[in-house]
Amino acid sequence: MTIKDTPEEWEIRATETPFVGNKTSVRTDEVVMPDGSVARRDYQVHPGSVAVLALDDEDRVLLIKQYRHPVRQKLWEIPAGLLDVPGENPLHAAQRELYEEAHVKAEDWRVLTDVYTTPGGCDEAVRIFLARGLSEADGERFDVENEEADMEHARVPVDELVRGVFGGEVHNNCLVVGVLSLVAARGGDGLDALRPAQAPWPARPFES
Repeated sequence: MTIKDTPEEWEIRATETPFVGNKTSVRTDEVVMPDGSVARRDYQVHPGSVAVLALDDEDRVLLIKQYRHPVRQKLWEIPAGLLDVPGENPLHAAQRELYEEAHVKAEDWRVLTDVYTTPGGCDEAVRIFLARGLSEADGERFDVENEEADMEHARVPVDELVRGVFGGEVHNNCLVVGVLSLVAARGGDGLDALRPAQAPWPARPFES
């Protein structure tokens, strides 16, 4: 058996969108099940996201700490953000987020992993990049607002983050997946064997 996710789409008898927000919406589909019955499925429709695990020359990961209202916590995270327009190149979006949230640029970019954050209730797809060869970005710092105006920054050793993951001290999805993927990649074929930054992304197709 080949362990690989495969595309499939069951018949939808009816659909409605009871809520439309600024960036996301909620959709209700009536889906035909294998036994012929019809079930209603509610889910959030999401444009997709990118995240950046930025690793410096001292083996530290660049982190930000930001208030997340739905969980009522300030979480340590890696820089991340939405795809602004359908079909946007995810590498360009990731470079933008690293600049805006940390005022940093990187020379070497690889795809670390692709994930669906909560496929039972949201269609969000996230591409997590590994960025190396870090340096201060050119020009003025991005003018932040709202939650980002209260953002903290840190550079934390990889080993310390791994302990934080297993100790239940950090919880952000992209941080947890990104750090553990980094460690797994090092223990496998190495970081240089990761997919190139412009690798295809079927969940959010784009033009390079």
